[in-house]
Amino acid sequence: MITMPAEWEKQRAVLMSFPHEETDWHDPDNKEDLEASLSPFIRIAQAIAYGEAVYIICKDKEKIANMFCSTRNMTFIEIPTNDTWIRDYGYISIREKDEVKLLDFTFDGWGGKFEASLDNAVNTVLHQKGYLGTTPLEHIDFVLEGGSLESDGAGTILTTSECLCNPNRNGGLSKQEIEEKLHTYLGAQRVLWLDHGYLAGDDTDSHIDTLARFVNKTTIMYVKCEDNEDEHYEALQQMEAQLQSFSTTEGKPYTLIPLPMCEAKYNDEQKRLPATYANFLITNDALIYPTYDDKNDSRTGEIFKEVFPDREIIPVNCLKLIEQGGSLHCSTMQIVY
Repeated sequence: MITMPAEWEKQRAVLMSFPHEETDWHDPDNKEDLEASLSPFIRIAQAIAYGEAVYIICKDKEKIANMFCSTRNMTFIEIPTNDTWIRDYGYISIREKDEVKLLDFTFDGWGGKFEASLDNAVNTVLHQKGYLGTTPLEHIDFVLEGGSLESDGAGTILTTSECLCNPNRNGGLSKQEIEEKLHTYLGAQRVLWLDHGYLAGDDTDSHIDTLARFVNKTTIMYVKCEDNEDEHYEALQQMEAQLQSFSTTEGKPYTLIPLPMCEAKYNDEQKRLPATYANFLITNDALIYPTYDDKNDSRTGEIFKEVFPDREIIPVNCLKLIEQGGSLHCSTMQIVY
């Protein structure tokens, strides 16, 4: 039997990939900007390392290691990369016959939007270097990104049709064809499809981890927009209605916990940035969530304290991250025991 573990299950380590001079984070007209970009990555890594190992993929491990006050629980690994969003090109962990197996799906830069050949090779190189020991690795000729999937650890996958059925991934397969793939590779017994909801400034074609997240087998946290003047209002209202129609495997409605919609954030070109509180990370000991210098930052933290009373709640300012189209969860990928 195959299962895709839930994020709240025991983790062996979290992968991260840091910005460098050959990524989009580098601005040749503002060299200090790259240094500023490293700040949220450092803070996220520190927050994770309090309770578990962090494998940090980087261009210059000595340079990056020297940026930390403490490198406890951190391993720095030099591997070439195009970008930092390892949630989408890192290993997807599964359990098969009670043994952990790592899956390496094809990553094509979110439907060919960006160069991704180096990112697509990271899993192979990392495994060859021996950091995952004897944990088996399987390469799969199928485009699938980690940020597009939410698992309850018991056979239910939550995802979006906009991403998985998009013609820019796998030629635009039907829901039934996708479900067959998810059953074969991830052991999915059922798939809950969200057909509504998006985030302005998001390049991923509506990844689920920007919109709605499992926090236990019967509870989903999701982004709720209450401002009818906001461009997201109608789509997120429709998404909420669809979430309300979903049932657990026991046939009961899910407990739904709304997260506030972040106020609109813009870059220098006045393009709206993809700020979302749904892009949080569950680790062994903590819930790490993104903040955006927003009036809802503290309110969101209080919601997380109620939902995760046994975990430390750690905020990390991610305004810099959303300038490049992702946030906290996008910059990490957990490996399970």
